[in-house]
Amino acid sequence: MTSMAGTGNPLQQAPALARWLLLGEWRAHPVRALVAIAAIALGVSLGYAVDLINGAAFNEFSAATRSLSGQSDLQLRGMQSLFDETIYPQLAKREGVAVASPVLELNVTVPGQASALKVLGVDTFRAAHITPDLTGVADPARQFDTLADDAIFLSPAAQQWLQVQPGQTLALRNGTAIVKLRVAGGLVRARAGQRIAVMDIGAAQWRFDRIGKLSRIDLKLQPGVNREAFRRALQAEWAQRLQVSASQDQESSNDNMSRAYRINLNVLALVALFTGAFLVFSTQALSVIRRRSQFALLRVLGWRRSQLLRQVLLEGALLGCLGALLGLALGYALAAAALHFFGGDLGGGYFRGVQASVQFDLPAALVFFALGSGIALLGSLAPALEASRAQPAAALKSGSEETPLARLATPWPALACLLLGALLTRLPPLFGLPIFGYVAVALLLIGGITLMPRAAALVFSALQRLSLGFSPEGRRGLIATLVLARLANVPGQASIALGGVLSSFSLIVAMAIMVASFRISVDDWMQQLLSADLYARSATSGETGAMQPAEQRLLAAVPGVARADFLRTSTLTLDPARPPVILIARGIDAADPARTLPLVGPLLPASAVAAGSLPIWVSEAMVDLYGYRLGQQVTLPLAGHPYRFTVAGVWRDYARQSGAIQLRLPDYQRLSGDTEVTDAALRLQRDADPGAVMAALRKLPFGAALEISQPGEIRAQTLKIFDRSFAVTYLLEIVAIVIGLFGVAATFSAQTLARAREFGMLRHVGVTRRQILSMLALEGGLLTALGMLVGFLLGWAISLILVFIVNPQSFHWTMELHMPWQELAAVALLLLLSAGATALLAGLRAVSVDVLHSVREDW
Repeated sequence: MTSMAGTGNPLQQAPALARWLLLGEWRAHPVRALVAIAAIALGVSLGYAVDLINGAAFNEFSAATRSLSGQSDLQLRGMQSLFDETIYPQLAKREGVAVASPVLELNVTVPGQASALKVLGVDTFRAAHITPDLTGVADPARQFDTLADDAIFLSPAAQQWLQVQPGQTLALRNGTAIVKLRVAGGLVRARAGQRIAVMDIGAAQWRFDRIGKLSRIDLKLQPGVNREAFRRALQAEWAQRLQVSASQDQESSNDNMSRAYRINLNVLALVALFTGAFLVFSTQALSVIRRRSQFALLRVLGWRRSQLLRQVLLEGALLGCLGALLGLALGYALAAAALHFFGGDLGGGYFRGVQASVQFDLPAALVFFALGSGIALLGSLAPALEASRAQPAAALKSGSEETPLARLATPWPALACLLLGALLTRLPPLFGLPIFGYVAVALLLIGGITLMPRAAALVFSALQRLSLGFSPEGRRGLIATLVLARLANVPGQASIALGGVLSSFSLIVAMAIMVASFRISVDDWMQQLLSADLYARSATSGETGAMQPAEQRLLAAVPGVARADFLRTSTLTLDPARPPVILIARGIDAADPARTLPLVGPLLPASAVAAGSLPIWVSEAMVDLYGYRLGQQVTLPLAGHPYRFTVAGVWRDYARQSGAIQLRLPDYQRLSGDTEVTDAALRLQRDADPGAVMAALRKLPFGAALEISQPGEIRAQTLKIFDRSFAVTYLLEIVAIVIGLFGVAATFSAQTLARAREFGMLRHVGVTRRQILSMLALEGGLLTALGMLVGFLLGWAISLILVFIVNPQSFHWTMELHMPWQELAAVALLLLLSAGATALLAGLRAVSVDVLHSVREDW
C-alpha cells in the first residue's frame, strides 16, 4: 500500500487500487471466496436446471397435445369422456363449419404394461383436413389399410415401447378379453417420445365396444367466422352436455395440472440460493471487519465514502457474477443430463410419454443471472454501508471490530419481519398459488437471522452470570471464562456464525417435518382406504380393461370371499381450462360414509339431503377449485343428462389434486347405465386363507387379466412412488444442507484465523495450545447449540406454514403434523460434530503460527 501511495494521489490511482484490494483479498483468502462462489453457483444451477427441465417437458407435452388437435379452431368434448355420435351430423351441417372431424380417443389398456396406449379412432377423409400429421402411412400395396377393421398405425415411440414392427400383431385389452390388431404402419409425423396409435373410427368403436360413441369433434370454421361468437353460441346450445374449447384452453389445462408442482420445485431450488446469499453476507462482513483499519487508512489518504462503498459492493457483485455464470453452465449441463437419463418427469408424473430435449432459455438465464448476482450484491450491501460510514479515527483503533455489528443488535427490524410474516400467513392464495406463504417463509428466515445478535447477547450473558453463580467462590475454569466472556461481549461476530447454523438447520427442520407429515398422512390415509383383505383390479391403467356384470358375479362367488365391493372410475370435465375431475362410484353407506371415506370436517346427515337429489362426497380440491360447500346442491351430467346432487361431505384425497367426486355405485349405474367396474375390494371369510383365495381368483376364466394385491403391498408400492416423487425434493434439500455446512465451516474458519493475534496474546500470558483448541471446540459447540435451538423453533414455525398453508393452497389437500424426532436428532448431532470439527481444524492452523509473529501482526 505504501508503494502505491508514493506513486501519486490515491484518488488518481482508484481503479488500480480497487483491483489491488480485490485481488489481494482473494489471494489472502481464496478458499473463502471459492466457497461463496460455489454456494451461489449451486443455488443458480439448481434453480436454472429445474426451470429448464420443467420448461422443456411442459413445452413438449403441450406441443404433443396440440398435435392431436391439428388445425382445428374449436373442439367439442363431452363433459364425460364419451358422448352420443348423433351430435356429429348436426355440427357437420351447421352454418359456419368448414370441416367437422369425429374422434374417438381411448386410453387402451396394454397387457403387461403399467401405462396405457392412447388410441385415436379417426375418419381418415375428415382428419386429413384438420390433423394430417396423424394420418396412418399404409403400405403402397395395401392402401385401404387406413379403413381396415383390424389395422392400427403406431408412432415410432409406441413401436419402440411395445417392441412391435409393421406387419406384426399387437395385443390390446378390451374388458377382460384380448383384441389383436395388425400393425399396418406408422404415422405421417408424431412428436419424439409421443406414444399414440391411430385406427379407423368405426373399427375402434367396434373393437372396443364403443358403438355410437365419440370423445370429441374437431371443428374447422369457414373463413370470416367469428370464432369466439361461434363458440359462445355452441356452448349455450349444448350446455350441461358438451364443453366447447379452443387450443388455449388445453394449454391452460396442462398448465394448471402441473403449475403448483413446477413452482414449488423452483422455490425449493431457490432455498439453496438464499443460503448462498447469506454465505456471501458472512464472507463480506468478516472481510470488512478484518480490513476495518485498512479502509480507515484509505479514507485518511483521500478515498471518499462512495469509493469505499463501491469497492465492497464490487467485491460482492463479482462473487455473485462469477457464481451465477458458473451456475448457468452447470444448470444447463444438469438439465441436459436429467432429460437424457431420466426424462422430464422429475418424479411428479405430469409429463409421461414425451421426450424432451434441453433448449437454452435466454430470458430464464438472464433472470437467474440477475438473481445470483443481485442476491450476492444484496448480501454485500450491509457490510458496504458500514465500511463507508465508519469514522476513520475510531476504525484505526484496535479492538473496534464489534462496532460495525452493533446495529445488528437492534431487535425491531427482526421483530417487524417476524410480525409481517405472521400476518401474511392469514392471506388467501394469489393466482391460485401460495405467494404470501412463500414470502412469509422468507420473512421468518430473515427475521430469525437478524434477531441472532440480540439472542446471542442475552443467552451468553445469562450463561456467564449463571456459571458465576454456580461456581464455588465465584471462580470458573479458564476455558469457560474466556469462551463465555467473548461470546457475551462480541455477539455481533458470534451471530455471523450463528446465522449460518440457523439458516441451514431451520430449513432442514422445516423440510423434514413437512415431508414426514405428508408421508405419514399418506400412510394413514391408505390404511383407512384399504380396509379390505384383498384387492383385484382388471387394469392397472387405461379405460378399456373393465369387468362386466357376469364377471363381477363370478368374482364375488369365489370360495372364501364373504363380500365384494366394486368400484368404477370415470372423468367429468367441469371447466375446459382445468384437468378433468375424477368421478368415483363405489359402495358407500350414506348413513355412515366414514367407514369408507377419509372424511374431514362435519358431515351432512342423510336426512338433510335435499329432496329429489342424491348425495355426493367431494374431495378437498373441489372445495378450493370449484367452490363446493357442505349441503350445496349442484348439477352434474351423467350419460348426457343433468342430475341434481347434494354435497354430503368432504374427504381427503392425496391421489388427485384436480378434484374428485364420489357417489354410490347403485346411483351411478342407475343414472348412467354403465355397469362395468374396474376394481374390487374383497372381504374374506373369517377362516379363509388369502393365498388360497388369490389362487382361486387366478383360476377364473378372466383371472389372467386381474392384478391381485394385499393391502400391505399396495401401501408399500404407494410409499415407494411417494419417495420417488419426492426424490428431487430430497436432493435439493441435501444440497441446501451441504451449502449451509460449507457456510458454517467457512465462517468458523474465517473468524478463527482472524483471531490469530488474540491467540498470540493468550499464548504470551501462558495459555497452552491445547487450552486454546478446547476453548474453540467449546465456543463452536455453544454457538452451534444455540443456532440449532433457535433454528429448530424457526424451522418448526416454517413447517407450520408449509404444512397448513403452502401445501393446501398448492395441491388442495390437508395433512396432520408429525415430528420426525429421530431424523432431526441425527442431523443435529451431525451438524454439531461438523461445527466442532471445523473449529478445531481452523484452530490448529491458527495456533500453529509463531507467537511473536502473531503478536507483531498488530503493528
